[in-house]
Amino acid sequence: MQEQVIISHRGASYEIGRGNGFYGIWWSGTSHLRPIEWWPETEAGWQAAWSRFTDVETRRTITKLSQHAVSPTEPRAEAPPAARGRRAFVAWALLAGGVAVGIAGIFPGYFGKTSLTGQAFELVPHLIYLAAWAVSAVMIMRGGAAARTGALIAAGTSVVTFGLFLADVGTAVTGGTAVGAGIILSLLGWAACTAGALTGLRLGPGGSPTRPRGTETVLTLALAAAASLGAAIAFAPSWDRFTLQTAAGTSQTITAGNAFANPGLVIAGDLLTMAALVVVIIAAGAWRPVRQGAFLLVGAVIPLAAQAISAIVQIGTPASPLQFGIPPAQAARAGLTISSGLTATFWIYCAFVVALMLTSALMFAAPGPTPPPPRAPAAPPAATIQPMGSS
Repeated sequence: MQEQVIISHRGASYEIGRGNGFYGIWWSGTSHLRPIEWWPETEAGWQAAWSRFTDVETRRTITKLSQHAVSPTEPRAEAPPAARGRRAFVAWALLAGGVAVGIAGIFPGYFGKTSLTGQAFELVPHLIYLAAWAVSAVMIMRGGAAARTGALIAAGTSVVTFGLFLADVGTAVTGGTAVGAGIILSLLGWAACTAGALTGLRLGPGGSPTRPRGTETVLTLALAAAASLGAAIAFAPSWDRFTLQTAAGTSQTITAGNAFANPGLVIAGDLLTMAALVVVIIAAGAWRPVRQGAFLLVGAVIPLAAQAISAIVQIGTPASPLQFGIPPAQAARAGLTISSGLTATFWIYCAFVVALMLTSALMFAAPGPTPPPPRAPAAPPAATIQPMGSS
C-alpha cells in the first residue's frame, strides 16, 4: 500500500515533507515515489532536512503549502530544557559578570595611568563590545532560539576582539608604559564573556559550518569570504592623515596607523585579528542553518564597525604637535597648524564592512527554521472480507 506523505514546502525543483517515521526531500510532484534523501523523525532530523532543502532549492521559490499547514492543535516544540537550566544560568552569569568586570576596567589606568575615560576613541569601541555581550546575556536568559542567537553574537564578538586586546597589551608593554589595571580587568572581562558564549553555544540543538551546496549558498559564502578578506587587508594600512601647515603656507601631509609599523607584539595582535575575522566570517557564511550563521556574522562585524567609529572619533579630536615630536610652544612660534583626516584606505575598509552587513541581510532573508509538517496519518488497516452469511 502507498505510504502516506505530507508535503509542507515546495520549491522550483524540490519539495520537503514528512512520511511515516522520517522526513524526506522529493523532486517536486513525486512524493508518491521514494524520497531523494531522508532523515529520522527527530528534531535534529528535521533541522538537517530543512538545512539540506534550503541548500539545494532556490530560496525565493520556496512556498509553504497552506493546505498542509501545521494544525494549531499540534504540540509545538518547546525551548530546549537546558536553556532554562543550569547551563543557561552559567552562560548568563559568565556574560553578565564579564560585562561588569569590563565596565570596571574602564575607570582605572589602561595605558599606564591613563584610563579609557580620558580617551574617547579608545572608550567608544570598548563600550560597543560590552553592549554586544550584554545584549547576548539578555537573549540567553530569554531561552529557546534566542539563547542560541545570543551565544552566536557573543562568540563572533569575542573571537575578533581577542587580537585587539592583545594589540593593546603589546602597546602598553612596548610603549614604555605599564600594563594598567584597566587592561587586566578588560582581559578578565573578555575571558568571562568568551566562556559564557561557548557555554551558550551548547544550549539546545545547533548548527555548524558545512560544505556549501547550491548556487545561492556558494555565492553567499563567496561574498562573505571576499568582503572579510578585503576588510582584513584594509585593516592594516594607515587610516589617519595629518596635514601640517606653516604660517608661510608650506604644508606636509603624513599618515599614521600602519599596523606593520608597530612593535612585534602589536603586529601579532593585529594579524591575529585579521586572521580571526576571515576565519569566523567564512564559517558564518558556511553555517547551517543559514540564519544562525547570520548572527555569528553580526557578532564578528560589531568589532569592525567599532573600529571604524573609533577612527572617526579620533579624527574629531584636535591633533597635538606632541604626536610629531614638536613642543606646543615651538609649534605656536612657527605658526604651525595641524588638520586631521582619514585616508582612502579607511573608506575602502568601511565599504567592505558595509558589504559584510549586506551579506548578513541576505542570510537573514533565507527561509528560517519552520515547524515540521504534521505527522503523516497511518495507513488504514486492510479490509477483511468475510463470507456471505457469516456473523
